[in-house]
Amino acid sequence: MSYIIHEECISCGACEPECPNQAIREGETIYIIDPERCAECVGSHRSSRCSEVCPVDAPHPDPDYPETREQLLQKWRRLHPNEEPVPGTY
Repeated sequence: MSYIIHEECISCGACEPECPNQAIREGETIYIIDPERCAECVGSHRSSRCSEVCPVDAPHPDPDYPETREQLLQKWRRLHPNEEPVPGTY
């Protein structure tokens, strides 16, 4: 499932450059994650980078976007054509 950034966000920007799918952008008051681009870092990293680097634990899985790891990998493949996922990340 995609991640969502909760109101705890302090708009520090630590998460944005960590996203391998460019799913995170600055919103009016907090950062926002595009669910069409968020693949929980499946294909790129062993865990979700946004949640790892966030100093206030603002990113969380979004229950409105349930997806299997296979669906997340398919999303990653769509966003990264002609690339191979990193072993151990899917």
